[in-house]
Amino acid sequence: MGTLGFIQWPAFATSVAAAWFVASHSEHRRNLGFWVFLLSNLLWVIWGVHTGAWALVALQVCLSALNVRGLFKTEGHNDQGRADR
Repeated sequence: MGTLGFIQWPAFATSVAAAWFVASHSEHRRNLGFWVFLLSNLLWVIWGVHTGAWALVALQVCLSALNVRGLFKTEGHNDQGRADR
């Protein structure tokens, strides 16, 4: 396994840490979780491109969009009266 092959382990650990933070009651920790998720998305994309796992790359692009949405919601960029909050 080449050097880039080992990137799956930091990507894995980063994903688990992000999920831990996103599940927090603290808004600050939830916000941090979305940033950590974005880092994990990047790591998974690097690994996916390296291994040719194109479905994984596509999934990470979609999940990145959801994580950006989560960032906006936790940073107070949402409308307070919206029902989907």
